[in-house]
Amino acid sequence: MKQKYFAHETAVIDENCQIGEGTKIWHFSHIMTGCVIGTNCNIGQNVVISPEVVLGNNVKVQNNVSVYTGVTCEDDVFLGPSCVFTNVTNPRSAVNRKSQYAGTHVGKGATIGANATVVCGHD
Repeated sequence: MKQKYFAHETAVIDENCQIGEGTKIWHFSHIMTGCVIGTNCNIGQNVVISPEVVLGNNVKVQNNVSVYTGVTCEDDVFLGPSCVFTNVTNPRSAVNRKSQYAGTHVGKGATIGANATVVCGHD
């Protein structure tokens, strides 16, 4: 079966991802297992979409963005270049806090500016 989205040859797409028709995934991006990406999205260069992230339709993710587990973006969201989402409020190198991930919800049509850091647990 032919895929209905475009992925550059350097993109890494893990198993068990749902990627909508018309979506484009560019150079050196990594789409991790269990994420859902809607139709007609544009995932820029060097983007990380972590496990179980949900992106709606027409979401534009600019270059160098990191979207970590716990993030949901509704339709028509714009994520500016090099923005990043957090998913733990007090991260530590030697402490596993995966059980403490806090979700972040980005509403329909929202714009997150370039270089923004979005602290988890907010709408």
